[in-house]
Amino acid sequence: MRRIPTLILLAAILLLAPAFTLAHHGSAISYDTSHLWSTWATVTSFSYQNPHPTMTFDRATKDGQVEHWVAELLTNPSMLARAGWTRGRSIEALKPGTRVKLFVGTSRAGGLSGIVMKIENEQGENIVGDRADAKAVDLDGVPGGLQPSGKDKLPGQASTQ
Repeated sequence: MRRIPTLILLAAILLLAPAFTLAHHGSAISYDTSHLWSTWATVTSFSYQNPHPTMTFDRATKDGQVEHWVAELLTNPSMLARAGWTRGRSIEALKPGTRVKLFVGTSRAGGLSGIVMKIENEQGENIVGDRADAKAVDLDGVPGGLQPSGKDKLPGQASTQ
């Protein structure tokens, strides 16, 4: 009799396992990670959470306007911790008011939203992550950063050619 509930549980796990693996989104689908740009910004908030830490930041444009951005970090808390960036260390490094250089992939939908691929402090040191090799075009002060163009197709979007 004990064997039947165990078999039912095992069958349920096997049936649900694919749903759990598909629940995680792909960052390259939501964000343009192939066209990174960099900017100096001031952290306004940082949250060390699963599945990805999030942050908000302000950046000034060349004409003196302030843009309010929202972003997630590509690296998850587990990978951050393995790289030495624990919750406490990360929160201390990104406390509100901290000036940082961000390497951003803008949302494919456009707007003031993106994914942060790399963060440097004012001394040029890589902080909160392990992506020291990320490269980007410098768009500090350029309004909107690097926004998607009409010719860039979203994944799955039909070509007009």
